[in-house]
Amino acid sequence: MKNINVSMLLLAILVIAMFVLVGISIAFQNIWLILLFLVLGFAIMGFGLSLKRKKK
Repeated sequence: MKNINVSMLLLAILVIAMFVLVGISIAFQNIWLILLFLVLGFAIMGFGLSLKRKKK
């Protein structure tokens, strides 16, 4: 059985949470929160991809 990389798992959960918060912000019709969580989601995803690239 493979070991679970906990830090990357938490990073992935954080990215998913940001996009869930985008959906909630759309429901509240708040453009500033939509933009904030969208940018944070993509920034965290880019950070995770850069970590993965450095690891290999």
